[in-house]
Amino acid sequence: MTDRVAGSFLISQGAGNVEGVPFPALRPGDTLAEAAVGEVVLAPAGSGLNPGDLVSHMLGWREYAVVAAAGCTRLDRTLPDPVAHLSHGWTAYAALTRAVVVRPGDTVFVSAGGSAIGSMAGQIARLLGAGRVIGSTGSRSKAERLVGELGYDAAVVRGTAEPLAAQLATAAPGGLDVVLDNAGGEQLGAAVEAAREGARFVLVGALSGQLAAHGTGRTAPVELDSFQLLLKQITLRCYSADADPDARPEWNARFGGWLRSGEITFPHVRVTGLDRAPQALLDVIAGRHLGTVVVEP
Repeated sequence: MTDRVAGSFLISQGAGNVEGVPFPALRPGDTLAEAAVGEVVLAPAGSGLNPGDLVSHMLGWREYAVVAAAGCTRLDRTLPDPVAHLSHGWTAYAALTRAVVVRPGDTVFVSAGGSAIGSMAGQIARLLGAGRVIGSTGSRSKAERLVGELGYDAAVVRGTAEPLAAQLATAAPGGLDVVLDNAGGEQLGAAVEAAREGARFVLVGALSGQLAAHGTGRTAPVELDSFQLLLKQITLRCYSADADPDARPEWNARFGGWLRSGEITFPHVRVTGLDRAPQALLDVIAGRHLGTVVVEP
C-alpha cells in the first residue's frame, strides 16, 4: 500500500546502535519513525483498503510510504479532524485510567505540562474528575499558556530561583494525590516532597535525561527520599500505554465526543514541508512549541 503522510513527533528516538534502548536506533540517512496519518494512493485487491482511505501507521516523516496492509489502521470518523489521531493524549488517558485512577477531587500534578502528552494530560485529568490540576514547564510564558489555554489551575516553572518543591507547596497546599511524570529528575523529586499520604505516581517519560545538554540521553538520574516514600505510602508505577491496547479505541471514542462538545482541545503546531522537519525537531528540543508538532508534506 502506498500513501502520502503527515506525521507528528515527540522526542523518543535513540541514537546510534545502542543495546537496551526500547525504541529504534537511528543512523545517518534514516527516516524518523513516528505516528503518521496518510491517504491511500494505491492498494492491492483484497487488502480491505481503497484509494482515498485515510490510515494511520508508524513509518513517520515521508511524503510517500509503502506499508503492509497489516501495518496500518483505517481511520473512521470517530475524530472530527484526522490530524487529531496524531495526539498523544491516549498515552495520558491510559495512564490516568489504567496505571492510576483519578478520583473525584484529586489534586493532580503533570510534569512537562506543555509537552505532547502533558498538554493533553491536564485536560484529561480534569474531565476524569480531578479537583485541581498543576503542570510544570520551562518558562513563565508557557506557564501562562498552561493556565490560560489548557485549563491548568496553576503552573510551576523549573530553573527559577524558587525551588520546584516550594512552588508545588504553594500551588498544592494540601499535597498531591496523583502525579503523571513525563520528566523524571528534579521534578519527580519535588513531586515526592509535595505528595500527600497515599499518593499515586505514574512514570511515562524521562525528558530530563533525554533532553539533557550533557549526557547520553539514555539516563535520567534522580535522588528520591525513600523515607518520604515509606512515610507517605507513595506508590510508584512505570507505565507504557502499549501494555493496554484496549485503551486506544476507548480513548478515540471519548476524545471524539470531547472534541465535538468543546470540552477538550488538541494543542498542536502544523509545520508544512518535510524540508522544515529538521528545524521543527530542533524547536521541539529547545521547548519553543506547546503540544504536538505535526509535519505535513
